Amino acid sequence: MTALPPVEPLPCQTAVLIVGAGPAGLALAVSLRQLGVAHVLIDRGAGIGTGSRAAAVQPRTLEYLDRIGVGAPLVRAGTKARGFCLHDRDRTLLRACFDQLDTPHPYMLLASQQTTEEQLLARLEELGGAVHRSHRLLGITPDHPGVMATVAGPDGVVRAVSARYLVGCDGLHSTVRTAAGIAFPGDAREQLFALADVRLQAGTRAAACEDPTFFLSGAGMLLLSPLAGGLHRLVAPAAPGSAAPCAGDVERLLSERGPAREAARVAEVVAASTYRVQERVAESFRAGPVLLAGDAAHTHSPAGGQGMNTGIQDAGNLAWKLHAVLSAMAPEELLDSYHRERHPVARALISFTARFAEVAALTDPAACLRRNALLSAAAGTPGITDWIAAKLAQLDIGYTDQPDLGTPRPGTRVSPRLVPPDGLHWTLALPGAPAEPTAAPDTSALHGLLTVRHIPALDTTLLVRPDGYLAAHGLPATPGEVLAHLADHLPLEPAA
Repeated sequence: MTALPPVEPLPCQTAVLIVGAGPAGLALAVSLRQLGVAHVLIDRGAGIGTGSRAAAVQPRTLEYLDRIGVGAPLVRAGTKARGFCLHDRDRTLLRACFDQLDTPHPYMLLASQQTTEEQLLARLEELGGAVHRSHRLLGITPDHPGVMATVAGPDGVVRAVSARYLVGCDGLHSTVRTAAGIAFPGDAREQLFALADVRLQAGTRAAACEDPTFFLSGAGMLLLSPLAGGLHRLVAPAAPGSAAPCAGDVERLLSERGPAREAARVAEVVAASTYRVQERVAESFRAGPVLLAGDAAHTHSPAGGQGMNTGIQDAGNLAWKLHAVLSAMAPEELLDSYHRERHPVARALISFTARFAEVAALTDPAACLRRNALLSAAAGTPGITDWIAAKLAQLDIGYTDQPDLGTPRPGTRVSPRLVPPDGLHWTLALPGAPAEPTAAPDTSALHGLLTVRHIPALDTTLLVRPDGYLAAHGLPATPGEVLAHLADHLPLEPAA
């Protein structure tokens, strides 16, 4: 563990208490700090956990991290990959490239979870925030309209913290979720997986692997992915009761399932473990003043590098809504939209990763031949690989069930290439050029909530939410009028 400096004593009262300083909790804390929302972030660990764990940051996540000042330093600390590949030994079955995606980040960023957390923490501290380490949530009791949390500190003293809202970002075995009585239905699969972060000897096809690659053969599935620092990650199904893989196990798996032309040699096993996949989604992401995000709300197969990204985007969806409610800009019912918008995303993600994992794990020779032939055919079908790339990049996520009739739909993502963001402000994008191109728009009356941008390519006015999704289109071009009626464009449940 990376030891971190001490922080101020735990406050006895706050607007938002965040439990868990993983990627979701840190992203939420950074966002709230940037929005000026009082909060306390606690974590039971003594510091940031070491190792890779989640190791892929998708374009949609990077777009949000740009809004909170973390995207650029994280990109500098990571390694860019073109996309995903599916192979049958040396034969390419399908390649999903990100380079044509409509995003400022047309690549997958390979960065360890440790690196991601370090960059989020650095930004939090830059904004004047901190993590209260070695603090453990013991329980919660109602404290209308919020909750009273009992927290044990590193000195063993139990303290009470009164919070208007409590957000559980405390992982699979969430104390917050349990204390709130929120069910966590789903399955714990029997399949065991082996994971190893290794340094391969140079000069072989395996060592030269530049993109996350799934090798699908009759011997079973193998994921080989480069990591920053010259490392590679290997993931493969393992027999029940298997120990963490050693160098010999890794070499055997590469020999049986990976590139066939040269034998790969392992110079060093940096980290190794086994794990069992669980596929669960919390019954609700909100129970009164208690909300869930990240692995506390959903857990699934790591296939496709989606989990950590989904947690960070949970935080992005929730942060501005907490700010809007706490600043009296919106009614409390706005927080119900957090569940309505993010719960379907989590359910769809579990369905997608589960199906992918099942197809990848096939070992029957005839079934493997059919699968690989299907993947090869899909690779040659126009539009298929683009669709896969957009899904893996999470650029297809939206919060609307309206049909696509060629007009902007509220709840759909607005490309930052079209409407560049300004932090976590709302953005009013106006068609054409400003009347005086050299003069900046007058935003003095907008209270730091709304940024005005003139976009020549637009043919209608767009109002973009702080998380990058469309709130409305065809609005008046008067910023003050839009701001005065901002509540009309919040994702509230329509009246019955």
